[in-house]
Amino acid sequence: MANRPVHFIWLLDCSYSMQGEKIGQLNYAIREAVPEMRSVAQDNPAAQLLLRTMTFSTTARWHHQDPVPVENFTWQDVQVDGMTNLGEALQMVARELDTPPMPQRALKPVLALVSDGVPTDDWKTGLRAVDATPWGRKAVRVAIAIGADADRTVLQEFLGNPELQPLDANSPKQLAAAIRWASTAAVKAASQMVAGATDPLAKQQAYAPPVLDDDDDDVW
Repeated sequence: MANRPVHFIWLLDCSYSMQGEKIGQLNYAIREAVPEMRSVAQDNPAAQLLLRTMTFSTTARWHHQDPVPVENFTWQDVQVDGMTNLGEALQMVARELDTPPMPQRALKPVLALVSDGVPTDDWKTGLRAVDATPWGRKAVRVAIAIGADADRTVLQEFLGNPELQPLDANSPKQLAAAIRWASTAAVKAASQMVAGATDPLAKQQAYAPPVLDDDDDDVW
């Protein structure tokens, strides 16, 4: 069976509220998750995993613009800068979820949103743009809330499924666990090839990230 692409897109909040330990731990967590994504891709040979990264702060920009096969992907650290223009990022991602440029024979794309704050632009228009695309409606979505100040209402609406909840990352340890879970569970869900197969993210309880004890860990 010919490989069919799975486009995995990180949407990363790089506003000033992420400066310091948060951005450092985010870079570390994604870098460490890439080998696990390679392993999942190897276990799903009918799917070709392609990675991209979008950052959003005062402006949204592609950090990795062209889809990169996971086996060739090298993480490049992101930096903080400015506000939290999530809406602009969603508008840019929406343009990539039309066909073309998305191929007709692709598997479900994965949209993974990570944020620690509140959007500072018109994020709802951006989300509607994603939802208006064929691949945006089909996408497997995960959302990670970093710290207590993250707007969970926004993240919940991004998920678009009342049965799913944003993952809480209130410490570096929890962020690393959430990134690993999002990377692997989402790829498995997107790679389902059998008609009628259960989407792992449809029953999050069975695929929930571990509950971690933060007694020995700094809390954001």
